[in-house]
Parts: sequence; C-alpha cells; structure tokens
Amino acid sequence: MADSKAEDTNAAPDDNARNEKPGESDQGATGPPSAPVAGSAPKIGDSRPAPARAGAETSAADGGNPPARKRRRRRGSRGRGGAGGQNNQGGQNNQGQAQQQPDGNHKGDGGRRGGRSGRAPTPVKAITTGDEVKLDEKTLRRRRGRTRNGKALGRYMMAVSVGEKATQIAVLEGRKLVEHYVSLPSDDVSQIHGNIYLGRVQNVLPGMEAAFVDIATPKNAVLYRGDVHHDPDDVDGGRKEQPRIEEILKAKQSILCQVTKNPIAHKGARLTQEVSLPGRFVVLVPDSTTYGISKRLPDKERRRLRQILDKAKPSKHGVIVRTAAENVTAEEIESDVARLVAKWDEIEALAKRTKAPALLYREPEAAVRVIREEFNKDYRGVVIDDRDLYEEIRDYVGSITPALADRVEYHDPETEPLPLYERHHIEEQLRKALDRKVWLPSGGSLIIETTEALTVIDVNTGKNVGKSSLEETVFRNNLEAAEEVAHQLRLRDIGGIIVIDFVDMEVAKNRDQVTKTFRAALARDKTRTQVFDISDLGLVEMTRKRIGEGLLETVSNACPTCSGTGHVIIEELIG
Repeated sequence: MADSKAEDTNAAPDDNARNEKPGESDQGATGPPSAPVAGSAPKIGDSRPAPARAGAETSAADGGNPPARKRRRRRGSRGRGGAGGQNNQGGQNNQGQAQQQPDGNHKGDGGRRGGRSGRAPTPVKAITTGDEVKLDEKTLRRRRGRTRNGKALGRYMMAVSVGEKATQIAVLEGRKLVEHYVSLPSDDVSQIHGNIYLGRVQNVLPGMEAAFVDIATPKNAVLYRGDVHHDPDDVDGGRKEQPRIEEILKAKQSILCQVTKNPIAHKGARLTQEVSLPGRFVVLVPDSTTYGISKRLPDKERRRLRQILDKAKPSKHGVIVRTAAENVTAEEIESDVARLVAKWDEIEALAKRTKAPALLYREPEAAVRVIREEFNKDYRGVVIDDRDLYEEIRDYVGSITPALADRVEYHDPETEPLPLYERHHIEEQLRKALDRKVWLPSGGSLIIETTEALTVIDVNTGKNVGKSSLEETVFRNNLEAAEEVAHQLRLRDIGGIIVIDFVDMEVAKNRDQVTKTFRAALARDKTRTQVFDISDLGLVEMTRKRIGEGLLETVSNACPTCSGTGHVIIEELIG
C-alpha cells in the first residue's frame, strides 16, 4: 500500500504506475512538538530552541535585569552547534550539522506553525465521501462477488479493532494473519506518509545532493536531488540539462512537497516534489504529463481503460489508472478524477495563503486508507468493533463501491461473547510474529535478526530429519522456508536490505526452484521487492521498500536496561 503513487511497480515506461501501500495513522492536529524534558540531551535531527546561556542565569540572579544584547556577527554557513543540527540521513549527520544555517533554529512555537496569523491552518482532508454513481442491477450483481447461501465468500477478511490507545487493522488470508497495521491517534509526527506540506528549505548540502526541509515536525525532512522538480527558467546560471541541487534550492525557500517515507528512528521523513493524490480508481499527479495504466490488468481491459482515460484526463495533470479500476464504468473514473482535481485546487489555494512550514493535506486514518487501497470482491468482509468508525467506513464504501457495502459488518462488543481479535485468533498470531524464532511445518525453523543496516534470516532444518536423502531433506525444508519468509516479511513489515541464509543445496535445479517459489510467494505482497538468485553459499540478497517502522518497533519499546541489545554488562568484570 506507495511511493504515495499508484500500486503497481512493474508498469511499462508509458504505464508509470507506482507502488502504494498505506502506512499507519496520519490524523491529528498540527502544531509544535512537545517541549523537551529539561536537561535532556538533544538528539540528531531535533529542532529545538537554543539553550539558555550561563551568563543570562547569572545576571538574573544578580538583579533580575537582563544583560544588554550584543550584536551578533554573521558567520556564513558555520554551525551554531547544539540543537540546530539536522537529522542523520545515510551518513549525512556530520555534514548536515556543519552546514546548519543560523536561522535553522526555531524561535519559539510560532516558528513551528503555518499561517500568517501564527495559527496552524486547517489542512485539506482526503476524500472519504462523495456522490454515489448509479449503476444498473446487472453491473452491481457482477461486482458483488461470490456468495453461498446468502453469505459472501472471499480469500481475505479485514478486522478493525478500535482501542483507547490505538486502532489496529488486521488482514487475514483464510484464518492466517498476513498484514497488521497500528494507527495511533493524533499522530502528525511519526505517521505522515502521503501528507503534503508547504516546507521551508533549511539548508542545502551539495556534497550529499540533498536538502533538509522544515515541515513543522520535530525532525527536519530530507529531499534528495532525484526527487526535486524545477522550472528550467528558475535555475541559477541559465538553463541546464541537469542542474545541481544548490542551483535549484536555496535556504528559506518555500516548496510544496509530499512525504514518501515516515521518520524512522533518528532519521527524518523523506520527501518528493512529485506530488500525487490517490483516489479509489486513479491517482492524480498534478502539473505532470504522466499517463499510465496498471500493468496488472489484462491487455483487453487496459485498452478499454485507455479509451476512457483519453477523455477523462485533465489537460494540466497526469493520471494513473489503478488495478481497482478493472471493469469500472467511464462515469466512475470521470467522477474520481473530478473529485481529485477539486481536492488539488483546494490544496493549491491553501498553499498560496499559508506561510511555511505548514501541513496542507492529511491522508485519512489507517482504516480508511487500507480500505481505499485493498478492499475488493476478494474480501469476504470488513468487521469493525466501533460504531462510529463502522458508520464512516460503511458510508465511504457505499460511495465508492456500492456493490460491496453489505460486506462491512459491525462487531458489537456488548453482545458478542468474545472480543473481535480473540474471536479470530489474531492476538495469538501477533505474539508469535514478535518472536525471533519461527517454526516450519516439517520441524525446521527460521531465526530472524534485525540490525541497523539489514535484516538477516537464518534457515535451519532443526527437527526435520527427512526420509530419503540429505539433498531432498534440505530442498523440501528450503521450499517451506521460502514460503514462510515471504509471509513473515509481509506480516512484520520488514524493509531495507534482507539477507536469507538457506541451507546449502548441491543441485542447481533445486536452488532455482527455491528462488522461483520465493518470488511467487512475494508476488502477493504489494510492497516493492527485488530478489537476486541464490549464491554459491546459499545466500539470497533482496530489498523490500521501507515505508515506516516495522511491526516490532510499532508495538514495543526498547528495553531501558540493555537499550535493546539483549545484553547486560557485568560491571564487576570490566571495572
């Protein structure tokens, strides 16, 4: 669920569909971050007011009269030290701090808010309602999917549980938990994927081909040269084919940008200037010539949609047709495009009357976002245990996919004998997904270890002793492991570089079959992946796009005793 674009990564050059995966909750009010605890050490990337000077405390003690202000000398781009440092992005920490501008520090809460009056503007909300397109009975019947004895059938089910601290969304394939999302309330700091901001450039780092941008979050976001879009006439030194980033962006410059990756640990969010607005059937790419249709659709359906898109595409904007548009009518696509264009006009109007930094557009809460991206006739139902959210989701589905509105169900906690997650054995599966050891059906096991740079998965035969030969035992064990590794990556939402150590196989044909099985299992995961063949050492190297923190980081805190290392130093032995 995207580079905050469309959902398909294997489109042809003219079908530049983009992978889209919903993150967690982005809802809540904008505004300044909470004040740091007195005496706490600043962290890399924090934007805090400069600490009070010792001289100020002394003069206050002497008479309470503040000392006369001395005129500061400009020091160009030399750092001021302390709290003005920027976040560490891929080894950019030292250079980011050394080139921090003096004005990079935020002076009080007013510097964190947008709007000329000092108040944060009300951001534009995502489309969650709309005029329902009237469909004939034949079309509705075809889209309702399969039923048996009046009961909907489908491969997947979604369970949404609303608690005091968070909303949790679980996706089950049959009875097996395959995806899990956690949406925290009022989170405009860590779960901001897809949000659109009017940012203010803090400083530009030519050596890293990146710029740090203030978007009114505790950590400044990073914008790399490849994600910068510009007008050639605005480049310093005249028109160039590939101008450098320092020729395009300047400190204090206001730019419109969108978050493509949530802040992770000490790293700030990642930005792009190629903004996109996702709808149910299409993705609008404002001020672009992008024209694409999901390559996951059959060729005949792609040709039909191309004819519709030729008429529905706005003259000034690009459009990408999503997989969900299969078999939809021209009226539905035109309605979706019109809603998105109107929403973009609202964002542009807000940007013109707002002072940077400010939030301009907020993605909907996780439950709505997941349904927008995922829900189709393959789902036998969406079960929600909160009345208000149930009514909101039911109305939303009724407006975008009326044929499936009856698959949204309410789980009443007061009348049902068991809580929603307990009824579907989700809590039990969640706890197993947090273990470092995963058992395979035949007795083998996986050991999953995550480091700062990558995730390592070790495959063991364990209790699996086989029957015929060692090669056959190892081959069957690796086939099971390939399926389970793909499931664990999706469930735990593990991203970045991943190395899998399969048990060594002598036969090249067996190695090829394990790789083929692994790639087929990953095909069910909408997050973009890249897999290389098994090496002579039995290692598979792969990457999986990282949108935010994984499952373990979302539902846990680092141990305060060992700081997450799993080891406690024996002080007596090291003095």
